[in-house]
Amino acid sequence: MRFAYLGALLLSLGGLALLDRRFRLAFWADARRAALTVGIGVVGFLLWDGLGLVLGIFARGDSPHMTGLLLAPELPVEEAFFLALLCYTALLAWRWFDQSAAQREAGRRALDDEATR
Repeated sequence: MRFAYLGALLLSLGGLALLDRRFRLAFWADARRAALTVGIGVVGFLLWDGLGLVLGIFARGDSPHMTGLLLAPELPVEEAFFLALLCYTALLAWRWFDQSAAQREAGRRALDDEATR
């Protein structure tokens, strides 16, 4: 059970990657920009977590489902994977909404062009 949470995070990231590949939303559209976006988000949230740990606002809980591996004192390795999942999900949602809006606009323009003929 020690790797259950990390395994669930990796499985979820894999599922997001399949959606990304199918719809070419982020990494399959522009891998460099997607990696930069997710990476900056993860680093930003890790800094936020670090500040919270230093200030005593956050603390690491114990769970039999966690690996016990730490990135820093009180910062479990699973946190980085969770933050990657969070950032990747947000990026895919943004790209999907952006593409959907562009497709709707293109459809409206086509209808307007037909109506003016």
